[in-house]
Amino acid sequence: MSAILPLTNVIGYSNAKAAVTNLTRWLAVQVKVDFPNADIRVNEIAPGFLDTTQNHRLLFEEDDKTLTPRGRSIIANTPFGRFGDPQELLGPVVLLISDAGSFLHGVTIPVDGGFAIYSGVGPLDEKKG
Repeated sequence: MSAILPLTNVIGYSNAKAAVTNLTRWLAVQVKVDFPNADIRVNEIAPGFLDTTQNHRLLFEEDDKTLTPRGRSIIANTPFGRFGDPQELLGPVVLLISDAGSFLHGVTIPVDGGFAIYSGVGPLDEKKG
């Protein structure tokens, strides 16, 4: 998500992710310049907040498994109201490598439960209140 929205406290990480997105778009154009007849597509997946080994300690308190302040903030700003499961990345991967995605080129697919599109203001707040 750092490529799409700037996240606090991780300036280097955010810049690196934004660079990957820019590189994806650049490569998508350049591959057609250098290899116009090749069947090469360049796309990327932008995973949202997934409950993985790496993220778990940032999202959940170690002692009682309740959400950390960061975890609560993420959930409050994710329309699906939950963290993703790594298995949920498989559908977009299958799309991108199959004929179903044969006209996708230079795109970023967010797999984030709506995190990147939610402004933080609106119906989600009202439903939780």
